[in-house]
Amino acid sequence: MSRPAGNTRLKSARLAAGYPSQQALADALGVGVRQVRRWESDEPPWPQPEVGQALTRALGQDLEALGFAPPGGTSNRGRHGTLAAPADSYNLAAVPAQTAATMQPASVAGDFEAVTRSHRHLYWTVAPTTLHPAALAHATLGCALLPETAGQTRQRVAAALAETWLLAGRIEFFDLREPEGAGQTLLRALQAAGEADAPLLGAAVLAHTAFIPGWAGDRESAVERMVAARTYARRGGASAELLAWLDAVEAECETRCGNNRTALHLIGHAEDVLAQGAEQTSPDWLDWFSPVRLAAFKGNTQLKAGHLPQARETLLGALEAFGSGAEKQMTVVLGDLAAVEASAGRPEEACGYALRALDQLERTWYAMGMERVREVRRALAPHQHQQCVLELDDRLYGWSTTVSALSR
Repeated sequence: MSRPAGNTRLKSARLAAGYPSQQALADALGVGVRQVRRWESDEPPWPQPEVGQALTRALGQDLEALGFAPPGGTSNRGRHGTLAAPADSYNLAAVPAQTAATMQPASVAGDFEAVTRSHRHLYWTVAPTTLHPAALAHATLGCALLPETAGQTRQRVAAALAETWLLAGRIEFFDLREPEGAGQTLLRALQAAGEADAPLLGAAVLAHTAFIPGWAGDRESAVERMVAARTYARRGGASAELLAWLDAVEAECETRCGNNRTALHLIGHAEDVLAQGAEQTSPDWLDWFSPVRLAAFKGNTQLKAGHLPQARETLLGALEAFGSGAEKQMTVVLGDLAAVEASAGRPEEACGYALRALDQLERTWYAMGMERVREVRRALAPHQHQQCVLELDDRLYGWSTTVSALSR
């Protein structure tokens, strides 16, 4: 018989909140590590009131969502019932837990996975404000299905639910620029991955959570989450692509924190990992990474390090190599090329790339791409009276572009 997994919800929430060990959480709460160990056991005792309040504050969820069953069985949401419903920012009603009397057939897993897979493909072309509520609604359905499934069926539904919440979190962070909401959504994704016992999905979610403190300049928190992500990747036997992507994520965080040399070293290691390859096959959901996307990471890092000729060459190669389905990333690369030329004192060339990025953004919105263009415009302030910059302003602050940006 397999060993009980323990309270995976509390473990997942602890990691997502930045406590890499039981001892770290114990220190934060002022309790003994033995107490945390009991909470993370298969039958966690209900915490004392004051400690329970401190625990919910530290981890951002109520005790039942953290896997505790209240004394007396008064809850309608047991630890093995449904996961917490998604945030109701789109007026989604919470789905109550069901009883085992309405068990779903095994085929429900494949049906639920099919919609998850479709949402994954739609991400590259559908407007984020359209796809996001659909993904959250699908997650709500997954919450309702979990208590009506068991065994492998439950595991497959939980894994698809984790991927759905990961997609929603990606949209919130990269497309809508809502890092706080993304953090909560990614926590739910990590808990669902724990329900599915899917360590590779857990690694992907944890790495995405590292973006949030990394972009805010909190290197310590970002590194802790990357350590956790690499641990989960090792448990799951990660592919070369996934390992290289983890390097790229950490490089992005290091770049944001001003550690360009470390970032370039990580990019180099990722290139070596991809060159060596591995026997493991990448999971289907790892569709946001490829060698050309690694080149885009590298070009941005070279730009931030001031290596302008190298950055220009890398980014031009990436732009040429991008195929269909990479329109969002193309806006970022065009923005970085514009930044290279702005830093090189070539405002006309910078504006040319920025205008190409705006053309693409009108067809496929991507908040990260627009941020790149706005950063370039700020860098062009010394040239703001030149005709090319005035033309860029006309496009950047046109009615359609301004209204579109403010409405997203």
